[in-house]
Amino acid sequence: MENTVHEKILVLDFGVPYGQLVARKVRELKVYCEVLPYDADTEEIMAVDCIGVICVGGNKDYGFKVPVLDLDENWTEENIKTFLYDVVKCKGTWTEGAYTAMMINAIKNQVGDNEIVLGLSGGVDSSVCAALIHEAVGDKLTCIFVNTGLMRKNEPQEVERVFSTRGVKLVMIDAEKRFLDLLKGVDDPEKKRKIIGAEFIKVFEEEAKKYKNAKFLAQGTIYPDIIESGNKHAETIKSHHNVGGLPEHLNLELCEPVKYLFKDEVRKVGEELGLPHSMVWRHPFPGPGLGVRCVGALCKERLDILREADAIFVEEIRNAGLYDDIWQAFAQLLPIKSVGARDGKRTYNETCVLRAIHSKDAMTAKPVKIPFELLEKVAGRILNEVEGINRVLFDISPKPPATIEWE
Repeated sequence: MENTVHEKILVLDFGVPYGQLVARKVRELKVYCEVLPYDADTEEIMAVDCIGVICVGGNKDYGFKVPVLDLDENWTEENIKTFLYDVVKCKGTWTEGAYTAMMINAIKNQVGDNEIVLGLSGGVDSSVCAALIHEAVGDKLTCIFVNTGLMRKNEPQEVERVFSTRGVKLVMIDAEKRFLDLLKGVDDPEKKRKIIGAEFIKVFEEEAKKYKNAKFLAQGTIYPDIIESGNKHAETIKSHHNVGGLPEHLNLELCEPVKYLFKDEVRKVGEELGLPHSMVWRHPFPGPGLGVRCVGALCKERLDILREADAIFVEEIRNAGLYDDIWQAFAQLLPIKSVGARDGKRTYNETCVLRAIHSKDAMTAKPVKIPFELLEKVAGRILNEVEGINRVLFDISPKPPATIEWE
């Protein structure tokens, strides 16, 4: 392995909101770092082969024999740079390519001759995860795509096309009815997320049992997922169904090769692996899918309405040449009905909300200033082409205080 693997900084997070931002800055300065909570097992902390430690939001005497930097809420991008290059004497040679090589080697060592299964959604995180593992273990990987009925328009077909052409073993499971039956009448967002996550595990378990030599489950968990799901020091903002481990009866060990990467870093690893641009730069999509973009109780009819509206918005964003400049653009459906008119007749239909935001790591976000003429065009198409919607709004709320997704 390259020397960059050994040039490692340990970031100890004392549960403050800016812990993940410090880790980001270290990596932006081309130094690899790993993040652990300050109250992790002391032996685990001391076992990290690091050349420096950054304590974020607190301190504790561990007896480190390497330089230690304490950062409080008044830290700057310069405090870290001085510590890395003037105190620790880092070379700053870490890149996503080095991380890719390191993770491929780590996956080989972890998986060995065993088989590994992965729940592939087609989003950036799970796709990069699949590409990394396939590069490491080849046909020992089986990707399982579960069609929950909560996917975007034509998404299952696109996933099958992309990964089949790369030679990845892919199993497609149609579980739409199972999910929608369980979600019928459920309007609480946390309940929806938990139902979707639990049922996904059940469907996955049923398929995984067919692979007798499979000992590992791969997940595309990334760092913001872990932060937002919370721990005993941080309040849960919203649950992520791929965070928190597995039920013991599943008898599979976790493999999470992008667990400590932010979204932009995941994209760069995807580019290193040669994934298509349309896949690497695809806008983020929540694990529960349209289940949390179709606000309120779910049914196939509402989901189909949302799929069509979302497809129109994304298509027009692409046509305007704005897609790659936007972090995330999508439509949401609200269970708020209002009076309207279509073909000279009174309607009483739901509301579509368009959302487009700029972000770097999904921890903060700002609304994109979409040209009004484009918004008019999108709204016109949705109102004319999608039956069931008679009002279109545009969400300009930043994160915080809002979250990116409504649920």
